[in-house]
Amino acid sequence: MNRVGGWAARAGLASDRLEVEGLLGKARKAAKLEDFGPPEYREAFDVLVESLNRDAKLNAFGRFFATRQLMELLTQRLQLVAARASDPAIAAQRIERPLVVMGLPRTGTTLLYGLLAQDPGNRSPLSWEVDDPCPPPEAATYHSDPRIQITEKRFEQLRQLAPGFQAIHPIGALMPQECIVLSASAFRSIRFEMCFDVASYQEWLKTADLAPAYRWHRRFLEHLQSRHALDRWVVKSPGHLGPVDALMAEYPDAMVVQTHRDPQKVVPSVSSLEYTMRCVSSDEVDAHALGDQQLRLWSAYLQRGMETRDRLTQHAGQFLDLHFAEIVADPLACVARIYDHFGLELNADAESRMRDFIASNPRDAHGTHNYTLGMFGLERDAVRAAFKGYCERFGVAEESD
Repeated sequence: MNRVGGWAARAGLASDRLEVEGLLGKARKAAKLEDFGPPEYREAFDVLVESLNRDAKLNAFGRFFATRQLMELLTQRLQLVAARASDPAIAAQRIERPLVVMGLPRTGTTLLYGLLAQDPGNRSPLSWEVDDPCPPPEAATYHSDPRIQITEKRFEQLRQLAPGFQAIHPIGALMPQECIVLSASAFRSIRFEMCFDVASYQEWLKTADLAPAYRWHRRFLEHLQSRHALDRWVVKSPGHLGPVDALMAEYPDAMVVQTHRDPQKVVPSVSSLEYTMRCVSSDEVDAHALGDQQLRLWSAYLQRGMETRDRLTQHAGQFLDLHFAEIVADPLACVARIYDHFGLELNADAESRMRDFIASNPRDAHGTHNYTLGMFGLERDAVRAAFKGYCERFGVAEESD
């Protein structure tokens, strides 16, 4: 595809640009719907498309991949807006005391998220229902919905396109999905920079108002729970680290768990993940530039989040901090701390399911993830300096090699 697409572009037979109006029109036609909902999505969408054109250095497959993602998200947005308009039960839903897991990538959030999802009273958005949310999932068919198999086939395609990705970040239709995917159809999400080099979009996103993303996030959860509700939502994303103010404004009763780890281990690890993904869509991925992007992105998010937590003193008791070392050493003890801190009941059934989950998901079950600072042009002293305030604030210890 890349060889043929490159030839067609050079010959003037195919465009190498993504066009905003063309994408919007095609989505309306495909969905046979017109209303994209609150217009606040449009600025973000325009910035994203321009960044894909300017920064991403997409190959032919990359243009196809980006186009497919954008079309799916636009179509999903049209369908979600239409479903809400036709079913008053969706808007009548209430999201109370969601349990939110946030932390730098590679800090134990995925393990905690998977464990918390084992509690039969907790409702985590699964990949299949986030990928294809319309119509809303039904309680009676939640574990047998045909969309599960459709989504699993899509993930298998991704595993083949990006060998090694499963060892870095396991994926599956029945696994809990991250909030960056829910907010992707608001087009204010770090999901896009994980797949493409969208440097100018990411700079815009750092300082953008993310309240629209959280309003959309709530609407998405209301849609999913309208026909299948449990005691509480459990959600997770590294993207919550920066916009803590927007998160708490939308969910003022949220219970937030923040995880911590030595950034010298985090930054090259997440750089490796994104390098693997970006190589699917571009033949010109600069590993050192990517490492610098990640260093600046996550240090900025953490600084913003720390300042917000200091300012929101009325919510101080709604945060619990856990360190990667203690999560790995005794994950069930950490879960018990979470439940105790927030006054939740950890019953015997939930604990048994969590023990089974740990036994069935050993570390490195999908292979070993190897990376170094040097692979991404990073130096130990520079990383420590960039995260100095964060490490001092939360007592983050330096890990040995």
